[in-house]
Amino acid sequence: MNLLLINPNTSQSVSDLIEAEARRAAAPGTQVSVLTAPFGVAYIETRFESLIGAYAAATIAAEHWERHDAIVVAAFGDPGIVGLREALDIPVVGLTEAALMSACLLGQRFSIVAISRRITAWYRECVQANGLLDRLASIRSLDGPLRDIGRVQDDHTERLQALCLSAVEDDGADVIIIAGAPLAGLARSIKDRIPVPVVDGVSSAVCHAQTLVSLAPAPARRGSFAPPPLKPNRGLPEAVVRLLARDAGRA
Repeated sequence: MNLLLINPNTSQSVSDLIEAEARRAAAPGTQVSVLTAPFGVAYIETRFESLIGAYAAATIAAEHWERHDAIVVAAFGDPGIVGLREALDIPVVGLTEAALMSACLLGQRFSIVAISRRITAWYRECVQANGLLDRLASIRSLDGPLRDIGRVQDDHTERLQALCLSAVEDDGADVIIIAGAPLAGLARSIKDRIPVPVVDGVSSAVCHAQTLVSLAPAPARRGSFAPPPLKPNRGLPEAVVRLLARDAGRA
């Protein structure tokens, strides 16, 4: 099984964190590849930045998807995954959706711990889009400048752990979701210090992607996830043009 994880941010240090956690979570025999966005922002924090990340993820996916069995868009907020599911014949999984599904299997109410206050409104919208707002206990976040996005865990582990404990003790969370690729692997390192299950987005996405590949679902030919229809286009990368032409042929 070959999994492609796409980091829609431009930070190679974050891609390294993603790859390390993905390899820890992958089953024996699963091959993991990680690619970093060639353009965009260092880390996604806003809705507009998510739009940029979605396009970056789409261009990478169009070029590389045929050599893989599933794709993981490795950023919380899942930029572009719904559109990619229309265009591709293989499973596409996002960190948010995967973490939410894992959390719902482990408890009734969950809290999200995030890297910045600015990001929290968008995360709440993502939870709502997944139909799980009534199960959200809280979103707690760091509140201050980040010295280096690849070193957030090194700089703020104690504070992040305190946020997890507050979500349990003050907000009634049954499960904690550690949000965002810059925090990949943190759940694994602090889980024994938190009195409820702690969920990581990267490991959840890898495990769910492996499950979907094993289930071998047929791709959609009808319904809202049918392939995009053929129409004139201009200025798109060659790989995207090829993908759209292929999609039109299988619609």
